[in-house]
Amino acid sequence: MDFSISPALEDLRRRIAAFVSDEIIPLESDPATYDAHENIAAAPLERLRAKAKAEGLWCLQLKPENGGLGVGRMGMAVCYTEMNRSIFGPVVFNSAAPDDGNMMVLEQVCTADQKARWLAPIARGEVRSAFVMTEPHPGGGSDPSMMLTRAEKQPDGSYRIYGRKWFITGAEEAAHFIIIARTSDDARKGLTAFAFHRDAPGWRIVRRIPIMGPEEHGGHCELEFDGLTIPPEDVLMKEGDGLKVTQIRLGPARLTHCMRWLGLAMRSVSIARDYAAVREGFGIRLADRESVQTMLGRIAMEIEIGRLLTMKAAFELDRGGLARKEISMAKIKAANTLHLAADTAIQINGARGYSKDTVLEWIYRYARQARIVDGADAVHEMVLNRLLDKEGDDFWNWPVAGGAA
Repeated sequence: MDFSISPALEDLRRRIAAFVSDEIIPLESDPATYDAHENIAAAPLERLRAKAKAEGLWCLQLKPENGGLGVGRMGMAVCYTEMNRSIFGPVVFNSAAPDDGNMMVLEQVCTADQKARWLAPIARGEVRSAFVMTEPHPGGGSDPSMMLTRAEKQPDGSYRIYGRKWFITGAEEAAHFIIIARTSDDARKGLTAFAFHRDAPGWRIVRRIPIMGPEEHGGHCELEFDGLTIPPEDVLMKEGDGLKVTQIRLGPARLTHCMRWLGLAMRSVSIARDYAAVREGFGIRLADRESVQTMLGRIAMEIEIGRLLTMKAAFELDRGGLARKEISMAKIKAANTLHLAADTAIQINGARGYSKDTVLEWIYRYARQARIVDGADAVHEMVLNRLLDKEGDDFWNWPVAGGAA
């Protein structure tokens, strides 16, 4: 496992880091930059997006033929972390959730015609997207086998969708949607993935669910489907491949969360170190107190562990592996590290950290969802235990050169 990066990737990383430092972070202290849901407002976002495009820093997760930079998963791990040193970073580069995960799965599963219709407008930044899967009780959440939303096939080959979904990230601003619905009771082939446009009749947004926040653009919404009609050409892959589409999407998407969360953790450490270097109490700088040094040292180590787990998972994906256990471990570690980093930075900053004078309180509130989204900690720990039962001591095998794990 060689985690050294090429000179070209290092140049891209440096250019992204400079853009974040010079163009995005200064906007965080201006209240006019924020929208009503505590994310970057439309006007500054469009200006920054145009500049990022012009500087060749756009949509790096896709292949060049689909409008991206084709850096691979390891390249994404390097660059996504730099992007999210700002709370506004990823969306500026068109590498924010849920769009990046949706783009990656559409790139992998769509036909050429479907890519032109559903992928290309997202890649160009013309529309936003959403992935419609989770349901209220007693429907499917972490367990897709519980899914109740159904797609009823019609005599003309089309499908009509009935059901309710919730906590659908980005739905209020999305134009392109991917929905997973039940087409049979088969345990493995009972779900199907469909694409649809927001203007299609037969569905509605019931509400934008209030959360602790801050929110992604488009919020987290509850949706109702009452006969949404989808033509057969908008089935992704084939009928019955919905679980496969979901698995293709969620693995890499979980990992991109880890990449971004580590960037926010690093930013938290930077804010803490800057304050500790100048703040004095009882005749000594905070940075010179052993208690503060051990706090920061521990966080530095935890971030590095998270980086190594994330990079190992990216390495496995790039070499053709599924990286199931690597992604689960990285997801647990990165989520908890982000929360610890934000909490520690607030503690070091005292009342300043708890206020809105820094972005630490924003990061802290955002961090709490990390242990829930894309699989709660306990679900990933359960997955790891299943793999341990299956593999035994082989659970800890090293990758073999020339083969996929």
